[in-house]
Amino acid sequence: METNEYIFGLHSVIEAIEAGRDIDKILVKKDLHSEMAVRLHDLARSYQIPMQRVPVERLNRITRKNHQGVVALLAAVTYQKLEHIVPQLYEDGIEPFMLVLDGVTDVRNFGGMARTAECCGVNAIVIPERGSVTVNADAVKTSAGALNYLPVCRERNLYEAVRFLKDNGYQIIAATEKADFNYTRANYAGPVAIVMGAEDCGISPEVLKLCDTKVSIPMFGHIGSLNVGVAAAVMMYEVVRQRLEADLEVI
Repeated sequence: METNEYIFGLHSVIEAIEAGRDIDKILVKKDLHSEMAVRLHDLARSYQIPMQRVPVERLNRITRKNHQGVVALLAAVTYQKLEHIVPQLYEDGIEPFMLVLDGVTDVRNFGGMARTAECCGVNAIVIPERGSVTVNADAVKTSAGALNYLPVCRERNLYEAVRFLKDNGYQIIAATEKADFNYTRANYAGPVAIVMGAEDCGISPEVLKLCDTKVSIPMFGHIGSLNVGVAAAVMMYEVVRQRLEADLEVI
């Protein structure tokens, strides 16, 4: 069963969307076809809420009540708009620091990364709308409450989101096993976005092409890679280390 809070029924879900409720995704019975279902689809698309066609058995596992073939999973956080956060950081005189997660789906990994990100002064986490983690109550709990403070931007097109950051002066640095450039040799000065990929397939090729620098964390054991949450922590604290050193040099 899903750990999110949920609402069910065509009318209830449509009313929730129109009322501005933060919905993580909508599950719709595979063979549901009606005028109301079309309206729901159009609303979800307008509000950029992912919809997924599923067997009725999955809906029944969430609730045995009369769901009418529709269950909406409520988001545990309020998603922010990247296009709003980026200019605001510049206006506030903050040296921006973003974490971009491409295809990370494990809730506990995400929660752990959010906790580290908040401790490191990351300004926002950027995730794609599809093929990404569900930011549910488990994620908030694993983050030790960090997700109550750290904005999460769920973007329809991650490639365009990274392009937007790049066009706004961010240096995009990818952590990938395919690189042979030691992560400590990269320069993390100025506005920076660290990109981490999924544990099984890494960063998508199209996003990787956008990155200004590709770095790797050296491995000396028999296992060829770190858990993505650990790798993200290593990367984020390298940004912190370099920024602290730069502040000391100014002093």
